[in-house]
Order: sequence, then C-alpha cells, then structure tokens
Amino acid sequence: MVNIKDKILNFAKEIYNTDAEYLWKSSPENAVLRHRCNRKWYAVIIKVSKNRIGLRGDGTVWVIDVKTTSDIIEQLGETVGFLPGYHMNKKHWISILLDGSVPLKVVCRFIETSYGLTVA
Repeated sequence: MVNIKDKILNFAKEIYNTDAEYLWKSSPENAVLRHRCNRKWYAVIIKVSKNRIGLRGDGTVWVIDVKTTSDIIEQLGETVGFLPGYHMNKKHWISILLDGSVPLKVVCRFIETSYGLTVA
C-alpha cells in the first residue's frame, strides 16, 4: 500500500522530475524536494512530534512544509490540517498535516504553488 508521503514523492518525480533528498542522518526518513536548476527547496516532508507543532497527544505526525503567499496563510487561519510553517519562515511557509485531514489533491496544489514561488 502506498502512503501519502510516497504519493507526494511520486507526484514530484512525475511532474517536476525531482528526486527526494535525505539530508539528515538523525532523521533519515525526512525528505527535501528542491529545484534542479537553482537548488532551492520547494517542499520538506518531515515527521515531527505533535507537541512541537501545537497538537495534542503523544507521538509524531508527518507534515509537508511548502511556501505560499501571506494572503493564503491569512485566509487559512485555523483551518484543520494547516499549521504555521515548522522550522520555516511563518510569513511565507505553512505546514500541512499528512494525516488525511487535507486531501492529496489539495496538498499537490500547494506543492505546485510552492514550486512556482521558489523557481526564481
């Protein structure tokens, strides 16, 4: 069975010819997606402790950090599945929970936006 993380990585490979990069020995499952031309990150897929991102309960959850516009961040407000960008500039990046609360189709649209915003 293919999980949402794998589906996202397949999407990035198919649409942008991007392979995931695994940069951290301490977190070998966490992945970065970056442009081939300018090497800028357009998405980061990470497993993070729930309490570090303001969620209740123990354990971890997968999130994807993507760049978007400040207008979109403002519009999202406290929409379920969206959080301030974890370990990123919260004015320009958001974290999206990969727990099924945000449909894959919506996540992919945010990836497309992030790719476009980071291409320059």
